[in-house]
Amino acid sequence: MPRVVILDYGSGNLRSAERAVQRAGAEVEVTADPQAALAADGLVVPGVGAFAACAEGVRRVGGDKLVGKRLAGARPVLGICVGMQILFERGIEHGIEAEGLAEWPGTVDRLRADVLPHMGWNTVRAPEGSVLFAGLDADTRFYFVHSYAARSWQLDSELPSAGPKVTWAHHGEDFVAAVENGPLCATQFHPEKSGDAGAQVLRNWLTTL
Repeated sequence: MPRVVILDYGSGNLRSAERAVQRAGAEVEVTADPQAALAADGLVVPGVGAFAACAEGVRRVGGDKLVGKRLAGARPVLGICVGMQILFERGIEHGIEAEGLAEWPGTVDRLRADVLPHMGWNTVRAPEGSVLFAGLDADTRFYFVHSYAARSWQLDSELPSAGPKVTWAHHGEDFVAAVENGPLCATQFHPEKSGDAGAQVLRNWLTTL
């Protein structure tokens, strides 16, 4: 059974993420202990609320260094919702710009949609060869709650077949719904709130550990 740490940096939604990853088949610990986070087979960075507050909370517990060290050693990390957003260079909310962890280039900002937040079930467009969405149909729906997103993808690869796999969704406009980039994966939707479909995504992620 793989061992997974849910990074506890003061964000909400930790327990629902813990229960979901446990049900998917992992031994789970919720902690900010750096040794546990580095030693685990997988690290989950959840997040709800504002980009700036989550990025600050992650840095306060040294989570930015933990993520960097894990990725340097090809150790899997999964970001969820705002935990995905802070992996980008910066976020802009209400005109305030905050620095992210800069694992990916780009900016998270407000969706251009008639209705915000984007709250509820939506389909995604996963690329061929996706591991996270293996075994799931194109009409499968996932649960989203957000008003901000990465609306473009800026990391190109000289070898597209070996590069990042980017999944898209649409609400008013296209936005990044998930990324699979070597050991670093992330979802804008909440797999822990997405029923059987979300459970399958988590099980698929556990197979990469």
